[in-house]
Amino acid sequence: MALSFIGSPKGRRELGVDVELQPGRVAVVRVAVATLWSCPEAVRPVDRPALDAHADVAAWISGMDADQQVGECVLSQLLLGERVLVTELRPDGWAHVVAIEQPAAQLDPRGYPGWLPTGQLAPQPADAPVFPAAPWVVDATVTALRATPAGRPVVAGVVLGTRLTPADPPVDGWRPVRAPGHDRPLWLPAAHLVPAPTAPPSAADVLAVAARLRDVAYVWGGVSAYGIDCSGLVHLAWRRFGVVLPRDAADQASATTPLPMGAERAGDLYFFARPGRRIHHIGFVSATPNTGANRRILHACYQQRRVLEEPMPAERTATLVGVHRV
Repeated sequence: MALSFIGSPKGRRELGVDVELQPGRVAVVRVAVATLWSCPEAVRPVDRPALDAHADVAAWISGMDADQQVGECVLSQLLLGERVLVTELRPDGWAHVVAIEQPAAQLDPRGYPGWLPTGQLAPQPADAPVFPAAPWVVDATVTALRATPAGRPVVAGVVLGTRLTPADPPVDGWRPVRAPGHDRPLWLPAAHLVPAPTAPPSAADVLAVAARLRDVAYVWGGVSAYGIDCSGLVHLAWRRFGVVLPRDAADQASATTPLPMGAERAGDLYFFARPGRRIHHIGFVSATPNTGANRRILHACYQQRRVLEEPMPAERTATLVGVHRV
């Protein structure tokens, strides 16, 4: 496949920053992790920590039980600075958006559609480039943006794969960056950032990033180091290297290259479907198999409710329908 590289109602004020969202215009996520909802009416009392202007995703996930973590009211998640097209604004503080950096051809050719609280968005500046440059990528599993070097956290819970733009030269091991919705630069440890790649990564590099998320909780629609689902794991691991893959497993299959069964190597992708049904699961080939019966998989597993690496179970082998390469 050809790899693609990433390069609140009007008048309201939040956190001292003007919010001027308008339908038909691009906005950016201003919280560490924003959750994309199927509709505002679908949210539950347990979802409250994920809805406010600071979006405490860690508290939200830890407050849910295993069944609540797989509620289908959640569609996906977006990271700090990710762009959305605003398509509707409701007076109750909700925006319908299209996540234009998460392809979803079967849902909307523009990107993944869903609902976000308006307080978690900031308008994209009028002079911003269509594909904004982001010279740095967060490589720490979780970090925080601070008011000053080693100062108080301003944006907590910033996760792996978040793209940031530098503001000024680093100081004593801390790097200032620009964050949507904040007039002044914020700081994080320079060691938590790596330069944005300019060339395709190796499959081994991507697999190594995915492996760092082992034991992260399985959360339906999750795309973060706090909770993640099977296609979210694949999307985020490639995103860390600036490669845009679709959000859902079926679309990921369409966007990648099929291989003969048995030709897979570590870092390729396994796809699963039941007879006569669409693809429902995806995982990384975690080791090149010695024989067709000796397959290993790294995946966010619904049954065990976490990311794990394991020999492919018999029930998975029974629904294995393909292996693909990015």
